[in-house]
Amino acid sequence: MSSTQIRARRERAAWQTIDSGQLLLIATAGLFVVVAIAEVAASGLRQPNVAIIFGVLIALGELFRMVMPGNREVAPIASAGAMGYALLVGIGPEGAPPDAPLGVVPAEHSPLQVVAVTSVGMLVGSLPHILVGRSPRPDAMARRLFTVAVVALCFRPMLSLGLPWQLLLAVMGLVVVLSCFTDVLIAAMIRAEAVRARFGIALRDELDAKMALCAATSATAMLIAVATTAMGEAALLIFTVPILVTQFAFRRYAGIRATYLQTVRALSRVTEVGGYVETGHSRRVSRLSVAMGRELGMSEEELLELEYAALMHDIGQLSLGDPIPGGATVLASPAEQRRIAELGAEVIKQTGVLDRVAHIVQLSSHPYRTGPETLAGPGEAERPAPAPPLAGRIIKVANAYDDLVGDSADRDRGAAVLERLRLDSAAEYDPTVVEALSRVVDRRPRP
Repeated sequence: MSSTQIRARRERAAWQTIDSGQLLLIATAGLFVVVAIAEVAASGLRQPNVAIIFGVLIALGELFRMVMPGNREVAPIASAGAMGYALLVGIGPEGAPPDAPLGVVPAEHSPLQVVAVTSVGMLVGSLPHILVGRSPRPDAMARRLFTVAVVALCFRPMLSLGLPWQLLLAVMGLVVVLSCFTDVLIAAMIRAEAVRARFGIALRDELDAKMALCAATSATAMLIAVATTAMGEAALLIFTVPILVTQFAFRRYAGIRATYLQTVRALSRVTEVGGYVETGHSRRVSRLSVAMGRELGMSEEELLELEYAALMHDIGQLSLGDPIPGGATVLASPAEQRRIAELGAEVIKQTGVLDRVAHIVQLSSHPYRTGPETLAGPGEAERPAPAPPLAGRIIKVANAYDDLVGDSADRDRGAAVLERLRLDSAAEYDPTVVEALSRVVDRRPRP
């Protein structure tokens, strides 16, 4: 198969992953762009110099877009430039007619011209990415365009009312807040459908992930609009710097998160390379655990910790002199399971930054319903064993399932293992987690 055919297959696969909500958003944004460009072509481009300057800023912002944790594509500079153009009141005091409102040259562009300039700038900024083989994220681009359209449609008609500056600034603030919540709401609806998460959980995750960056972007957009009105086009170069610094900070944060995950995935393979567990066991347990956690309503931050813990849940087996046959800890004695989990937790604690993950791994071997635990020292009193957290209960079920099923695609075998886990749910496994596993397994495509 040629490289061209491979690339075409990958592109088809990427489009096939787009769900109905994303398609609706893309189609709506596309229709909006067609109407906007047609209107500008019919009526002419107003104040073309200003439109070109903002269009170049938007294109540069798209060129330097980035991917945040959770596979969220953002372009803060492009968004700030586009919203600044939508909020623009005037272009400096030079050349303003005596009767001009606020003493500046009025910005004459319409909301549809904002959409047209933004869409063209986004397309131009995406061309270098396309040329090097990085396919654009049409849903993310459509959402950014839709957010800018909300700002333009809500704010630009207000300019004809002759409002004083104080009131205009208040309207700007309300409009950008509305645009932020619109973006978060759309992103949450799409994400809930894409990953089969509850809408409330998806909304909370989007708020946590995007509100800080959205606030910085909105503040910069207002600053650009006000500064350009007061100082002219030169203000763009000065007041774009804050969002540029913010973008570098967020990029570094995203890079650290990605490095953590890559490191954890590499560590999880040590047990496989050493022959302590079957090849792919940690990865399969991790995928099952994350799917079950999402089914049970865990937040994105909790899912990340769950993924870390699931990847490294068997790392304690490295301390064993004789590996467990097949690495199936579910067949080991409870004492041996607890010893492996505790040794693994000690290894994870050495990182100094994953203490909560270590706690999850340590308790992932505990039964769902705990009884009294006898301490090792002679003469010491019994005390209740600590109850495992939800993440630990999830890993225990996912590990047991994969130990008994492995990479087999036999549905009858999987059903038999699920029934066995249900029978042991009285004390060993959380029945709610087992049922979540059943739903996750049922959704898998048939071979």
